[in-house]
Amino acid sequence: MGFDAGAYQQFLDTKVQFGTNLGFDVAETALHPWLKPHAAALTHWSLRKGRAAIFASFGLHKTSIQLEIAAVITGQIWNPETLTRSLPTKRFLIVAPLGVRQEFRRDATSLGLEIIFIKSTAEISGPGIYVTNYESVRAEKLDMSLFEGVSLDEAAVLRSFGGTATFRALMNQFEGTKYRFVATATPSPNEYIELLAYAAFLGVMDVGQAKTRFFKRDSANADKLTLHAHKEQEFWLWVSSWGIFMLLPSDLGFDDAGYVMPELEVYWHSVPTDYEKAGQERDGQGRLIPDASIGVSEGAREKRNSMSSRIAKMLEIRAEEPDEHRIIWHDLEDERRAIEKTIPSVVSVYGSQKIPDREAAIIAFSDGETKEIAAKPSMLGAGTNLQRYCARAIFIGIGFKFYEFIQAVHRVQRFGQTRTVRIDLIYSDAEQNIKRNLQAKWKRHIELVERMRAIVKEFGLAQIAFASVLNRSMGVPRQEASGAGWSIINNDSVIECAAAKSNSVDLIVTSIPFATQYEYTPTFNDFGHTDDNNHFWQQMDFLTPSLFAMLAPGRDACVHVKDRIVPGGINGLGFQTLHPFHAEAIYHYQKHGFAFLGMKTVTTDVVRENNQTYRLGWTEQCKDGSRMGCGVPEYVLLFRKPPSDLSSGYADNPIIKEKPLAIANDGEARPWNKKDNWKRPVPGTGYSRSAWQLDAHGYARSSGDRLLSMQELAHADHADLYKWWEKLSLGQVYDYAEHKLVCEQMDALQRLPATFMLWPPHSVRPDVWTDITRMLSLNSAQSAAGRETHLCPLQFDIVDRLITQLSMPGEVVFDPFAGIGTVPLRALKLGRIGRGCELSAGYWRDGVRYCEALERDASMPTLFDLMARVEAPDDPEPAAPEFADPLFGE
Repeated sequence: MGFDAGAYQQFLDTKVQFGTNLGFDVAETALHPWLKPHAAALTHWSLRKGRAAIFASFGLHKTSIQLEIAAVITGQIWNPETLTRSLPTKRFLIVAPLGVRQEFRRDATSLGLEIIFIKSTAEISGPGIYVTNYESVRAEKLDMSLFEGVSLDEAAVLRSFGGTATFRALMNQFEGTKYRFVATATPSPNEYIELLAYAAFLGVMDVGQAKTRFFKRDSANADKLTLHAHKEQEFWLWVSSWGIFMLLPSDLGFDDAGYVMPELEVYWHSVPTDYEKAGQERDGQGRLIPDASIGVSEGAREKRNSMSSRIAKMLEIRAEEPDEHRIIWHDLEDERRAIEKTIPSVVSVYGSQKIPDREAAIIAFSDGETKEIAAKPSMLGAGTNLQRYCARAIFIGIGFKFYEFIQAVHRVQRFGQTRTVRIDLIYSDAEQNIKRNLQAKWKRHIELVERMRAIVKEFGLAQIAFASVLNRSMGVPRQEASGAGWSIINNDSVIECAAAKSNSVDLIVTSIPFATQYEYTPTFNDFGHTDDNNHFWQQMDFLTPSLFAMLAPGRDACVHVKDRIVPGGINGLGFQTLHPFHAEAIYHYQKHGFAFLGMKTVTTDVVRENNQTYRLGWTEQCKDGSRMGCGVPEYVLLFRKPPSDLSSGYADNPIIKEKPLAIANDGEARPWNKKDNWKRPVPGTGYSRSAWQLDAHGYARSSGDRLLSMQELAHADHADLYKWWEKLSLGQVYDYAEHKLVCEQMDALQRLPATFMLWPPHSVRPDVWTDITRMLSLNSAQSAAGRETHLCPLQFDIVDRLITQLSMPGEVVFDPFAGIGTVPLRALKLGRIGRGCELSAGYWRDGVRYCEALERDASMPTLFDLMARVEAPDDPEPAAPEFADPLFGE
């Protein structure tokens, strides 16, 4: 069956799926008239979406929006004629932080609703709106299957994706809930992981897929996300398809009367630090200046060291306005006790407090009965409205948690506040870096919220224009560059390979996209721009038949793959598992006619892998070793297109290697002949038995001579130590106990790196390659030239071995996912014809540069060439090699 261009275009068109609606529309009159116009609009939009995030600023009525959503879903529709609601027929659950009960009770009364506060399933009765706290969800006290929908109020618990019991409980328990909503005033655009966690809870896209679709990888920190420049517009449009940012009602075209944010005055107060308590570096050298930004323990130590100075400054600030109501924010229990000691009238909220006592203290302060309250931002900083009597807040310390900080600020700076808000922040000299970090995040937060507002203003709530905007990145203009022995094409490989000549390629070497693991371009043709593994293989179904047709009968296709890590929050198990992507690849290629020959295993650095995934952490394994899997190697899958003649199994054009000359009994050296009673091969005259053995192993063995002394280990370069260990481990019988001992000795010397594995186990198996030089790739040249590095480049070692073993000089080697040109370049260098196709125009240009440079170098005469020409001027000029183009040209 031939390539169906129409079917492929239809497949690509289905990728432009933004703003999918899973809910329903309701009449304008079905909502309670007490709702403000902008709140009614957001309620309609949320119900239509069915799963949505409401990112409305402080005081824009998120509480009433959630209650009205719950009312409609439970069947409590407002009747404008009778001025009553119909009776509920279903249940809806709102999960909220402790201390906001009174906010929901007030708004429910205004909306003509009754709400029921519960802590366990036993308290659930008939249909209606139920409210619980996150503690009950974490403890799994509720049967979530009883609820038609759920809304998470102040859903910041989702920020630490996969890392908390609350998050796992929410993901697991609400997986089958039909309607899902989140509401928070301050999603932190500084921490993209928070937005991805919201999308995961809503069922829009899992976090792993979103990470790889929009962000660059960080090899040292799995959750440090950097948005691809070419993905920025698409990312924010995607977020806007399921979440609405609103700072003012006018963002949606409504009147801002009554919604002017009160003015904010911020005062920074520096207090001296104790320089004698600056501490030491890891090597024991004393610090001259203390720095609280080095780590959590250093920050807490500095807070304790400067506590008396900060408390004194707090008292000075209070004395300026002694009659004001105010919140005193702190981070440590020692600080709370110091505040209580110096201000006997203060009321505190803290973790070990009984929940009824805590809620009573919050209500009393909110209602103006108490003048001063002390709390941690993590305890009181979300959900509560404290602006009616209070316009002052003092932070007696600062930290890195921007979300908690901005939430705490907006307990008093919010709509409904009638006075200028004053915020005082106290910090020590050692916290200058923390101050700068906090200010930078605040600025970035404002910038990104403005970006989201601009998108909302442009598209409104309908979002009809999203698909047409994103369609502009469908496809790429075809470009081609070529030279003597190489050509690389910038195009969709599906379209390009469908037009290629049959049986025109002698070897395929490629690293296929790892499903949703990476995206390389902003176009929807990108194989990484797929919803899940099944979606990825559907696109591969359009390409692989063409690759099979292109490959000469009996020749090989080498496919580089790696298995996928599945986060515990996605698989529902609470711990990471492994998805066997390489097994899916084997099945896929077999389905399209390829014969599976076997696979080479390429070991990877388990320490670097853990830095990327947090899957194999040392500390976690000390807590529970049953969670430990193992490092994930890479695989080179070896496939073969069956030859035309199946009786012998030999390729139509076999890869022939001449055996070496042999010295026969008569003493003469002549070509290998079975009939000869030969004696021994002549070294270096052909493809020897020894060469075959080394090729089968894929690496060369060597032996070590002695263990290094502790003094040598303490001062040797890490690169030298790595090579020494490789020689030693391959030159003697492996001893696990000795291996562990020498690593422990290095750790004792503080020479064991935390960023890569210095002394990995080396393999003596021919199908396991442990000697691949990870850094030996074109990314080194990319980095040196200041160009964008490839997300996962193939190493030269892998490509060179495959080309040398599975092709002959002058043959065509092709890569349908050429990237920055590794396969065409190495093929050209090894005397083959290098061909490639690449979707990314940037990667294509870089690949062309490398092939052109190699071509120039090959034609540049050396000093010895010049000397030879002077000595033998009559030698004929050697003819330039001629390469046919059997793949794409005539």
